Amino acid sequence: MEVPKDQMASLLENGLFDSAQMLGCFLVSSTVTNVEASPYLKAENLVLQGDALFGQKEFRRSLSMYKQALQLCKIIPKQTTVSRSSLSASARSSSPNNMNISAINENEVKFKITLCYCALCENRAALAEIEGIPSKARTLRMNLTIGKLYRISRHNRAAISCYKDCLRHCPYVLEAIAALAELGVSSKEIVSLFPQTPNRGRTPFEHSDNTRWLHRYVEAQCCIASNDYKGGLEHFSDLLQRFPNNVHILLEIAKIEAIIGRTEEAIMNFEKVRSIDPFVMTYMDEYAMLLNSKSDHSKLNKLVYDLLNIDPARAEAFVASSLLWERKDERRALAYAEKSIRIDDRHILGHITKGRLFLSLNRPDTAVTAFRAAQELRPDLRSYQGLVRSYLALSKIKEALYTAREAMKIMPQSAKALKLVGDVHASNSSGRDKARKFYESSLRLEPGYLDAALALAELHVVEGRTKDAVCLLERYIKDCADDSLHTKLAQVFAATNMLSEALSHYQAALRINPQNNAAKKGLERLEKQMKGIDPDAPEEDEENEVEDAEADPEDADLFKYSAYSPSKNLNNPLASAIKIDIRIFDLDDFYLSLNFKHVSAQNIRPSYLLL
Repeated sequence: MEVPKDQMASLLENGLFDSAQMLGCFLVSSTVTNVEASPYLKAENLVLQGDALFGQKEFRRSLSMYKQALQLCKIIPKQTTVSRSSLSASARSSSPNNMNISAINENEVKFKITLCYCALCENRAALAEIEGIPSKARTLRMNLTIGKLYRISRHNRAAISCYKDCLRHCPYVLEAIAALAELGVSSKEIVSLFPQTPNRGRTPFEHSDNTRWLHRYVEAQCCIASNDYKGGLEHFSDLLQRFPNNVHILLEIAKIEAIIGRTEEAIMNFEKVRSIDPFVMTYMDEYAMLLNSKSDHSKLNKLVYDLLNIDPARAEAFVASSLLWERKDERRALAYAEKSIRIDDRHILGHITKGRLFLSLNRPDTAVTAFRAAQELRPDLRSYQGLVRSYLALSKIKEALYTAREAMKIMPQSAKALKLVGDVHASNSSGRDKARKFYESSLRLEPGYLDAALALAELHVVEGRTKDAVCLLERYIKDCADDSLHTKLAQVFAATNMLSEALSHYQAALRINPQNNAAKKGLERLEKQMKGIDPDAPEEDEENEVEDAEADPEDADLFKYSAYSPSKNLNNPLASAIKIDIRIFDLDDFYLSLNFKHVSAQNIRPSYLLL
């Protein structure tokens, strides 16, 4: 009794992989037990069963089926050479058992084997399999896949050739455009690949208004790849005017703005993307990085919650989770970062986040490995910054200087790269003059670069030029109300015993960003100084606090609120920051502890912690 093969194909076409897999068991077993069945027929049945298993994501089993099918195809010529002539002469029977020749495509089966290896992250085996397909027989999808595999294997020339074949076939393969730009191919060369005359059914690619946007897209990608972020931003902004609310373009713009330090604009664009498409995952860990830098933990927690609900199998969700937990539990944050890399070992931000955590855990040697892994995937300023910090922590000044200069060479128009070289020179007293020159050059290139201004102010303080530091910071505060500027100025005033001025700027910093930990700690020290208490002396209730912490192991599972209240409503002018801890055990039962009485409800800010 035969099993209808056309029904198996129909189940696969309709995506009913479970039913197809069960029916496939009958189909395969019937041909195996039938000695008269053609090897080609057996191979076809095995391919169908492999397709069903692939749809079920049982890649090992699917791989086995495809390999068995290919093995049968190899022995066919030896068995069917004699029978082909007689087959063509005689009338063909409708029974499939009498068929010696089939429409099975060995190249398609090899490609399916390649996809199985890719799903199993066995890239070397995948590349070896797909290389067995002749270049003339490769489809567009095959060329794109082999290009990716060559790139993973660092065979860049072969990858470029495959990506070029993709664009010769279809100029709208945007993945190939971005990949070629990152591999150093010029925009002119990329555009020259677009088909100009009809060939094999393809329509000509004319330089009309309808296709001019694609040329602009190529220019934008090439600018980004060459670290010309301003040029790339201009091209993408032009594209956005023609294609408003384009999620892909908005994400690219937001990422560029994050790189060049336009944090507020980047956050606005990421939020706009989420308002258009709440389920987008691409670059959402970049958004999480920005929220973390702004200490906006409530939005960060909401983002992580959303990402884990949308797709918990994406690396972006676990990078964002790592960023959320790094202020509370660095080891747990590290576990999340490592999980993101296990999901996708080519996810750059996962390696960068892992390196940052190793640095904060005082393991700079391991941090170097993580940052190097990110850099090998694609040179990123953050990986250079992490490497320089790691080498400085290891007192490897030469390696740090070499890395910083390499960043400056790759990104000659980057103020951040110049500042990085200045950081290395500032690490020892003999290089402070050079450091000052690099900081000043960085500010000339990008006058609004606050990190360079803060570094230059710190250098002024170290060299005893306190007035210069104050003047510099006050000048920037007039143009930019940033909490880090107020915090640094408060620290300068506190160091010179100008306590009232320091108090004013700490308060200003906390008004802008109530989560600024440096301002909180500085304010606590300042209050002790103004009360005549040694800020470095241990507190009397320190032991009690430790006991309370040990007695409450579920602190991480509680909702916490913090509030800031200006000092004008308080009798004590020194008590400017108020913390409220609300521990919610049940919806109707909560415990509230206040340090001071006068608190405005509108100043309470929630921050949710993941369980």
